[in-house]
Amino acid sequence: MSGKRLAVVGAGAVGGSVVDLAADYGHRVVAFADSSSAAVDAEGIDTEAALDRKSNEGRVGDADPEAALEADYDVLVEATPTTLGDAEPGFSHLRTALERDRHVVLANKGPVAERYGDVRDLERESAGNVRFEATVGGAIPIVSTVEDLSPSHVEAARGVLNGTANFILSRMAAEGIDYEHVLAEAQDLGVAEADPTFDVEGTDAALKCVILANVLAEGETEYTLDDADVEGITNVPGSALELAAEDGRTIRLVGEATRDGIRVGPRLVPQNAALAVTGTRNIVQLETDHAGQLNLSGRGAGGPETASAVLGDVGRLDDR
Repeated sequence: MSGKRLAVVGAGAVGGSVVDLAADYGHRVVAFADSSSAAVDAEGIDTEAALDRKSNEGRVGDADPEAALEADYDVLVEATPTTLGDAEPGFSHLRTALERDRHVVLANKGPVAERYGDVRDLERESAGNVRFEATVGGAIPIVSTVEDLSPSHVEAARGVLNGTANFILSRMAAEGIDYEHVLAEAQDLGVAEADPTFDVEGTDAALKCVILANVLAEGETEYTLDDADVEGITNVPGSALELAAEDGRTIRLVGEATRDGIRVGPRLVPQNAALAVTGTRNIVQLETDHAGQLNLSGRGAGGPETASAVLGDVGRLDDR
């Protein structure tokens, strides 16, 4: 594997971890941008200094953010926050890179969840490729597994795809306490955001299922969040988990992607079933034509974990 020159846009947990770990994977970061600044060096930026400066001063460098997109790089890593609707500014960053015939690796779900057809159209016109393993399930190699099997041989993908919601349901079941109390605990532990809406109302899991549905459809149909039937966990009472336990079952927020559509909602599952993962773990089950059911489980979020998926994609660009 030859080393790549990376431009990393987005300096949150994932972008910062990509910058921190890139050298371990044999790559060089030549540009790094947050929303207000950039560090650019054709020989490779001082990653430790940039990360320290971000931590201490709230900015990664002295250049304008646009300088990172204009740098001479092989791969753009798009790790800005996911936005709904027009998927901006991530989509524009992707378009800029592809128009320069550069590769793009997404950690940002927006472009492939909300504008999948546009992304593939731009990719067809470019010498660059787009990869997005990190958008579905953090460290778990879901998209690449579907590719290896061939999407035409995968009938469905279903799973537990949001760690925050799963932590809350796991704790509700273990402690017999209601949603509001567990949410407060999750926020104290940093497992849930101050505004947990994206996670607990099922939006995050639905976006991941939309991406998987688009991969399975292979361009025959394009899905967006509007096509998903979504219910979150905010109305699940502790008593429902107690009743489920009496019957040897529990409740998990399960998402399902098929060629017929996307559904996300609380589901009863046996306590000893693969889908009954606990804590913040994620799992995806792939229903395949010839390989039966495949279960892929692991850490579905986290900076280093998700960065490992990003950097795995960078490595796969050599092979395609």
